[in-house]
Amino acid sequence: MKESNEIEALFKLLDDPDNEVFSAVSGKLLGYGKPIIPNLEHLWETSPDEQMQERIETIIHRLHYNDLCEDFRQWSLSGHHDMLVGSLLVSKFQFPDLSTSPVLLEVEKIRRNIWLELNAYLTPLEQIRIVTGILYSYYGLKGTEINYTESNDFFIQKVMEAKRGNQLSCGILYLILCELLDIPVKAINIPKQFVLAFFKPGYGETETKDHYSKIEFYIDPSSGMVFTHKDIESYFKRISVPPVPSYFKPLSNKKVIQYLLEETAKCFDTEKDVYKKEELLKISDLLD
Repeated sequence: MKESNEIEALFKLLDDPDNEVFSAVSGKLLGYGKPIIPNLEHLWETSPDEQMQERIETIIHRLHYNDLCEDFRQWSLSGHHDMLVGSLLVSKFQFPDLSTSPVLLEVEKIRRNIWLELNAYLTPLEQIRIVTGILYSYYGLKGTEINYTESNDFFIQKVMEAKRGNQLSCGILYLILCELLDIPVKAINIPKQFVLAFFKPGYGETETKDHYSKIEFYIDPSSGMVFTHKDIESYFKRISVPPVPSYFKPLSNKKVIQYLLEETAKCFDTEKDVYKKEELLKISDLLD
């Protein structure tokens, strides 16, 4: 953006020790939107003052955040809540300059490898064995326990770079591929776990409240391992929680992305980063 006299004057006031002045100045700069970011980055590079640099970083972050909130609003209002687009938007919170093309190409490559192995005569279990075999054995994805000190494990582009993710991020990648391939796998709301379920072909959640009987089997997305109804019943006994019908209802794409935002927020619990936690939770609220 071409630097006007007003922008130049505002930049000179950025190091004012009065917080009220800084608040007014930053509010004015935010009004310019993302086009002013290159000017702010140049100012950051040429400023020797650490406090000034921190203030510039705060304004740049706020500009990216405002833009991201708008992107999430638009995604929430769209007719189809594309899971891949939603997960990339979550990544853009931490990596605002993220290039999405490499991720889209990589997902398409995996999808094509799976599609080449599928045919109309396969049973549901055979279909899932192909998805799991390509994703975990051929592609080399490794699943880990959820660890809130490893924030990169929640961001899809980092998961694909490292070929390592937690139960949630691996599950989201699994769901993305199944959706692209028209395989009826959905996330369900099992307590303390992110579990996927293969629903009987032709199942629509409006048809019945008995979602449990419409599930063929379950998938642990951190390994691709398949579980039966009996295994799930044993799990509920072990955690001393009675299974209720809502646990087996498929989660919408929007609900899954909300859950990703809420879980990612838990990575930012320190005093220094708590503002990120609050911002992620605010984005999650936008999707209600």
